[in-house]
Amino acid sequence: MAEVSLPVRVLVWSELSEPKEVYPTGIHGALADYFSAIPRLEVKMAQISDPEQGVGEEALKNAEVLFWWGHARHDEVSDAAAARVVCRVRQEGMGFVPLHSAHFSKPFIALMGTECSLGGWREDGKPEYIRVVAPDHPIAKGIADFVVPQEEMYNEPFAVPPPEVLLLESRWESGEYFRSGCCWTCGKGRVFYFRPGHETFPVMFQPEVRRVLRNAAFWAAGAEVPD
Repeated sequence: MAEVSLPVRVLVWSELSEPKEVYPTGIHGALADYFSAIPRLEVKMAQISDPEQGVGEEALKNAEVLFWWGHARHDEVSDAAAARVVCRVRQEGMGFVPLHSAHFSKPFIALMGTECSLGGWREDGKPEYIRVVAPDHPIAKGIADFVVPQEEMYNEPFAVPPPEVLLLESRWESGEYFRSGCCWTCGKGRVFYFRPGHETFPVMFQPEVRRVLRNAAFWAAGAEVPD
């Protein structure tokens, strides 16, 4: 990991397919508003419609961690943009936090080197029961088991390399299971995949979800996670 000075510089990116009635300023806007109120974090927003799709060399150079939310427009992200993100993670130690259906984003697939496909999914808005599997990990600081009241279901197998740390796992009343919080080291950078975040439900406003992502911002950047 590269040496990190405070505040940690966070870049929050969205493809802008989330419905405005749920996220009026986008998922990136919802997270940026939350992060901006946290001491020791400095936050900027980026989106697919920005110059260089929001991830030009200068934007990435000035970020210690990149949060990425995408769903329906993965193919619109240029190979060059994805390659810049991957290079910044692998070669220079930027943290990367793909959210929900960003498992199919070009940067995440390239970093994992696998298909990153799912065993199945269902958009029925049923509760997701999340268990903290690694309570001593920095991202789990201040987090206990919790429930997301409405979510999209994902089911195993999740075609990714075995995580170095399995932090969170999810179950649904109908029996499905998914590894919903996974940590890897990719070159010099840290990657944390976080499963919750379907765009038709206000998941990113839930306090427990926000706490996980707040902790992930510090951890992925290589900084100490505050209390």
